[in-house]
Amino acid sequence: MASTVSSPLPAPAHILVVDDEPDLRTLYELTLLREGYRVEAAASVAEARRCLDERAFDAVITDMRLPDGYGLELLKLLKSLQRPERCVVMTAYGSAENAVEALKAGAFDYLTKPVDLKQFRTVVASAIQGRQAPLPVARAHNPALSDSPTPVAGQQALERLVGLSEALQAVKQRISKVARGMAPILVRGESGTGKELVAQAVHACSQRSEGPLVAVNCGAIPENLLEAEFFGARKGSYTGAQQDREGYFQAASGGTLFLDEIGDLPLAMQSKLLRAIQERSIRPLGSTQEVPVDVRVVSATHKDLAADVQAGRFRQDLYYRLNVIEVLVPPLRERREDLPALCQALLDRIGRESGLPTPRLTPEALALLQTHPLAGNVRELENLLHRAVALSDGEHLAMDQALWLSCSAPPDAPTPPSAEPPLVHQSKATEAPQAPPPLPPDLQAYLDEQERAILVRALELSNFNRTAAAGRLGLSLRQIRYRIERLNIPIPQDGDAHEPAA
Repeated sequence: MASTVSSPLPAPAHILVVDDEPDLRTLYELTLLREGYRVEAAASVAEARRCLDERAFDAVITDMRLPDGYGLELLKLLKSLQRPERCVVMTAYGSAENAVEALKAGAFDYLTKPVDLKQFRTVVASAIQGRQAPLPVARAHNPALSDSPTPVAGQQALERLVGLSEALQAVKQRISKVARGMAPILVRGESGTGKELVAQAVHACSQRSEGPLVAVNCGAIPENLLEAEFFGARKGSYTGAQQDREGYFQAASGGTLFLDEIGDLPLAMQSKLLRAIQERSIRPLGSTQEVPVDVRVVSATHKDLAADVQAGRFRQDLYYRLNVIEVLVPPLRERREDLPALCQALLDRIGRESGLPTPRLTPEALALLQTHPLAGNVRELENLLHRAVALSDGEHLAMDQALWLSCSAPPDAPTPPSAEPPLVHQSKATEAPQAPPPLPPDLQAYLDEQERAILVRALELSNFNRTAAAGRLGLSLRQIRYRIERLNIPIPQDGDAHEPAA
């Protein structure tokens, strides 16, 4: 009879708890022991240092204020020695600045005192997820051995950020470095630079990669539906709510919530979002009970949020909460050396989606692109290539025609280059229909520009009386005020004198 050899079970995670209050220290120890972890405890920075000198741990959980120093000292020690332990910092209720400071210093996550034990267990489980048994101390001091590799899904997500330029490589390195923690990330960059791809890469490189990634366009949700969409709603909480429904926070539980165009959120919703991020709990519409949530927030914007904070359009406390770590995506004009690889990748995708072979990218077509402003970044480049493929004849990529159509030419502009000679002496009855106007490279920016022009015209016709201008456009006073603020339309100081008090 053949004998079977069972593989040894992995050793339980080893955790160091640092807190100077004996009752709390005991509570944390017992909670972790019940979860099956090995636990050691320390009451001061000096005692914690001795524990760390003797052995390596999977995680360190430390209070912010200790009798002989601060928990941040332990965090900085771990970071300076390239130790593998993930550090969770506990801070007093309401000390938002301390939490942000800890996250910026490299903490994996933070907990607010008094600590909710369910949340405590969740954060600890996240901190040790995917880690091996504790390394020997000698190995823990070796950065070459302690760095954990990026998972396969993360490598694939990083490869979707096409290019070898120094600017893009810096973005990829930053993603790999910051993805492993829980600190909120703000992705900044112009429209069309690929901010959502960056968010996808952050998620794929994180320990939450097996959880859901929920992407939300904050500017596309009607204001009256924001709360229900974000936090969910109970049956009967509003007209048409015939059953309980979960919101984006619940849908992203255990994963990442990506808030695109976060700068478009109205101030009232910003306040509710701030509380959800700080307290890690949400209250569904129509409910009296709060629900704990376990999500990592990644947000993105093409706006200058710091300027919006100064102008009063964005909450300062929410800005600092979201902008713990910043990833700046460079515009395409600053990495033109990536154009050949980027064009080829986009052409390959266009070919796969259409099921047809695509013309090759010639040096002449590439030279034309190199001189184009590409103000719409990668989104505009993809638009141009789609158009060039549609206009191409055989193996020739009609980039010259695509670029001509992308410009808003005056009525007497010359005709675009064409392989066929122009028709002459053509009667009006047989006149060929005019080509439709070119598609805008950035639809949202184009629509904002059109809306802004209409609002300015209505305001001028109404002598900047917002009530009268709203009436002309079929809007309420609240709606037109929101649009004026969102589009940053200047109003004369005496504009309020022409309308009744609210």
